[in-house]
Amino acid sequence: MASKIARPLLALVATPVLAALLVGAGTHGGAATPGAPGAGDPYFPDSGNGGIHVVHYGLDLDYTPTTKNLVATADLTVTATQKLSSFNLDLSGLTVDSVRIDGRRAAFSRAGNELTVTPSRALDKGRRFHVVVAYSGVPAHVNDPDGSPDGWIIQPDDSVFVASEPQGAMTWFPSNSHPSDKSTYDVEVTVPDGWTAVSNGRLRDRRSRGGKTTFAWRESQPMAAYLATASIGRFQTEQYTTRSGLPVYNAVAPSQAAAAKPVLDQLPAVIEFESRLFGRYPFDAAGSIVQDAPDVGYALETQTRPIYDRAPRLDTLVHETAHQWFGNSVTLTKWQDIWLNEGFATYAEWLWDAEHGGPSTAQRFATDYALPETDALWSFPAGDPGDGGHIFGKPPYARGAMVLEKLRQTVGDRDFFAILRAWASEHRYGHADSAGFIALSKHISGKNLDGMFATWLYGRGKPATP
Repeated sequence: MASKIARPLLALVATPVLAALLVGAGTHGGAATPGAPGAGDPYFPDSGNGGIHVVHYGLDLDYTPTTKNLVATADLTVTATQKLSSFNLDLSGLTVDSVRIDGRRAAFSRAGNELTVTPSRALDKGRRFHVVVAYSGVPAHVNDPDGSPDGWIIQPDDSVFVASEPQGAMTWFPSNSHPSDKSTYDVEVTVPDGWTAVSNGRLRDRRSRGGKTTFAWRESQPMAAYLATASIGRFQTEQYTTRSGLPVYNAVAPSQAAAAKPVLDQLPAVIEFESRLFGRYPFDAAGSIVQDAPDVGYALETQTRPIYDRAPRLDTLVHETAHQWFGNSVTLTKWQDIWLNEGFATYAEWLWDAEHGGPSTAQRFATDYALPETDALWSFPAGDPGDGGHIFGKPPYARGAMVLEKLRQTVGDRDFFAILRAWASEHRYGHADSAGFIALSKHISGKNLDGMFATWLYGRGKPATP
């Protein structure tokens, strides 16, 4: 994510049936228990859910911009990771009309941002099942701890900027909304003719009927819920294929088109540059969504197709594209490790500038190190922001990049770039954490790097020496 500037609660009992009467004995031994209401992240304890893994989301959204009303169905393919008497999904606001499990009606209740589903019989560990949730209403964004909007963000011109890091996915679909759970997606969005809906992956179908157009998108590689989008606007669109055969789809607000074009035209060069450094591009599509939404105040690396609140600068394009490797393909397991996303993407900016006439990465490091002890750069460790309100602060970005430059200076260029490529390839489409990156760095370099990481990644305040 480019650095950010800077819920409504709904309690319903849709089916008032006692859960104890609905939960039958499973076919396997052992007692069925409820899945946890959160994934256990210390920064966002209510995000995500226990006891389930969502394999695939099939989202069917019908949105009317003038009324801001959404009518939707979410079809989730789920695997039980424990024997379940009930399980939760994250959903903020909106009205749930029905829930079915494998075609049979299931009891459900609402409390805050939790949708609790109780099947008619316990679900055995390892069982794969379908959950179909029909829901509707006017989506509303949530505000993050740092005050910035997150999720389904409606604009004054009735367009919708959909960017969900870290907790906004729940504002527009029921989800297991923590990055530790990744899934494939089919997203169909129906809008009035003249509007365009853009999501992740490839556009596999576009069809019009009765004054409405449906855009059907597919993301075939695993994706964390916060990286999904269904942005809507009166876009100018373009499609082309790069020299390497990668399909690109850009959607741009007309007011931003002239300013965005010279930057977006460099996307193939940026992908080629980063592929050379980090390994092959991890997805089967690329592109950009550019909206006229300056009050949002940030861009987000939505998978395959980053979203920008205005015409991006080139360094922002480089940053969000680098996230396709670091953050999207290789995804953190807890928000404390956000530097693995933001520090790496910021360092990609440094690398691009160094190769295109700007200062070297060592000069960028020296410039930042010269900042006084009172600067926000030193306010907390890059590897331990402390809470959700600081994950988009300066240290995970700039000091995270400094950690990488310090690693490069310590191990040398050959081992450093070998580490980056191995990190991207060994964890492709999966998850990783800071401890894993430190272990990989030590393994490839053969050096004891404990002191360096203790000082630069986890040390408090400004290090005594550069």
